[in-house]
Amino acid sequence: MDLQTKIPLPKQAKNLIDYNSKILLIGSCFVENIGQKFDYYKFQNLQNPFGILFHPLALENLITNVINEKVYNEDDIFHYNEQWHCYNAHSKLSSSLKDELLDNLNESINITSKQLKNTTHIVITLGTAWVYRHIDKDEIVANCHKIPQKKFVKELLSVNAISESLDAIIKLIRTVNLQASILFTISPVRHIKEGFVQSTLSKSHLIAAVHQVVEPRKKVFYFPAYEIILDELRDYRFYNEDMVHPNQIAVNYIWEKFMSVWVSEDALNVMEDINLIQKGLQHRPFNSTSIAHQKFLNNIKEKKNDIQSKFDHIKF
Repeated sequence: MDLQTKIPLPKQAKNLIDYNSKILLIGSCFVENIGQKFDYYKFQNLQNPFGILFHPLALENLITNVINEKVYNEDDIFHYNEQWHCYNAHSKLSSSLKDELLDNLNESINITSKQLKNTTHIVITLGTAWVYRHIDKDEIVANCHKIPQKKFVKELLSVNAISESLDAIIKLIRTVNLQASILFTISPVRHIKEGFVQSTLSKSHLIAAVHQVVEPRKKVFYFPAYEIILDELRDYRFYNEDMVHPNQIAVNYIWEKFMSVWVSEDALNVMEDINLIQKGLQHRPFNSTSIAHQKFLNNIKEKKNDIQSKFDHIKF
């Protein structure tokens, strides 16, 4: 008996991820779930340099600013609740010091610019089609930074508006990088603060828009993380206590599916060795001075040296 409906996931034929790949991940919080896996297995990757960005226009604005090598100044930031913030960035970049925030923003532009030009794979995860427009500025923001909602107007991006934004993102990327594979995903996290029906409406707009721009012949792909969670993991045991965010079991499941499609066989073998090293480094012995433990440490050291002799970017 097969007690699951399985989504067919044929392995990609070209430009698979290996340990020479450089990966840029931007978008919703689901990026960070998968990004943690890339970190654990020591892939070369950069995750959300401007923090979590939920909607397409925020991501388009980010890519535009990166390509134009924007320099942030005092006109781009504001002070609220004893912190300096920027409407283009997540609050993780915010600071109690004005200059520190500007340094954070400009450094993020620089590192993203370098990664974007050299990256082999760009993973873009879309979270919501709902956006907030600042009334006084008449601008859609990436983050409201807990400013009173009366300062904003809530809007739902149309399918056409989203597809135009995604098309702009692709064209912008191609001005500096013709070879990178661009992978779109939809975050499986429901935005229930918008309402259950509204969250479904939002996701449907994102899905419809993404499929208007996906074109494998142009190295633009879709990975069905959203569908895997909804169709293969149809049970609340795969969610955290908030019943909204996928738990670690679900994240591990998605990661396994992603590897089966996008990671090369050679890299999978290296990942097995790195997993052994990582588990060994986390091991806590009963007797740290025993002969058996010293042999264990030497074995781990040999494995580390072997991996690092092949890939000099890997550090443990």
